[in-house]
Amino acid sequence: MKTLVRLFCLLLIPEMGWSQTMQFVSNARSLDTNLSEPRKLTLAERRVLPLFGEQRKTSEQIEEEIKFLSECDKMFTNRDEASTFFAARAWEYVQEGQLDTAAYRFNLAYLLNEKNVDAFWGLGVICYQKNMLEDAERMMRRGVEVAPENVPLMVDLSTIELRHYNEKKEPQDLEESYQLLKRAATLDTTYAQTFYNLALAEFYRADYPNAWNALHTGRKLNFQLVDFQFVELLRAQLPDPEGFFK
Repeated sequence: MKTLVRLFCLLLIPEMGWSQTMQFVSNARSLDTNLSEPRKLTLAERRVLPLFGEQRKTSEQIEEEIKFLSECDKMFTNRDEASTFFAARAWEYVQEGQLDTAAYRFNLAYLLNEKNVDAFWGLGVICYQKNMLEDAERMMRRGVEVAPENVPLMVDLSTIELRHYNEKKEPQDLEESYQLLKRAATLDTTYAQTFYNLALAEFYRADYPNAWNALHTGRKLNFQLVDFQFVELLRAQLPDPEGFFK
């Protein structure tokens, strides 16, 4: 699973518009009080949506969940163990590209243990791959709430926020990602992706000397993660103070 998570981090390395184009939906709230009720989802639809679609449970869903939990109580020592099992299987399905099957397994992991960080993390990965970017950010935020010192997860969340900022230019996204990365850097000084993301955040803040500092910290930890297109953009604003990138 850790290998998959690190791969996800690499897939999420932020761009400045030279590669993938990310689209984010505004979080603005409507003041219309006459909004219609959301369509009730079928049981099959609920299974593959983050946290079962987060709608009021139907009698059919409740009956299915009771049966599932009862079976797990017979097969596993406790529900935490069962939750870990289903999350591990879910990560395998993600690797195989079977996203709906993976989503259902992560949902089951959550049903068994609402504090299983992998359930939120995995659903965030799936939402990202399905281009459900708002849901991806929401799931990862909930994961960070459960595990506030999980640095790789924090960095993945910051990546989505940085892309949101690149798309919408909303200062709050930049500030939140920046603060998240600063905390991640204090929690673990050896996780390279933190510093590559921090370099981008500093670039957006127009603090080019600190962008270089973060970039050099990252490349000393893992040179393979260097994004040379970003290096060229940074060099255009300020030549490398260390003279490493010429």
